[in-house]
Amino acid sequence: MAEFLCQLKAYRQKKNMTQEQLADMVGVRRETIMRLEKAQYNPSLKLAIDISRAVGVPIEEIFIFE
Repeated sequence: MAEFLCQLKAYRQKKNMTQEQLADMVGVRRETIMRLEKAQYNPSLKLAIDISRAVGVPIEEIFIFE
């Protein structure tokens, strides 16, 4: 089974964004962002696109499946 890695926290912090701010921008709860950053949750394609646009980084640099 592929391993899921998430670089969201680093990119979010580069934008000086809190988990709460990002969650509000993409329409999810802060807990969802927290679980994503811990690689405990695989995002839907729509959520991945919304997050990618919010932090200004390509999806494949944020969410990595090995």
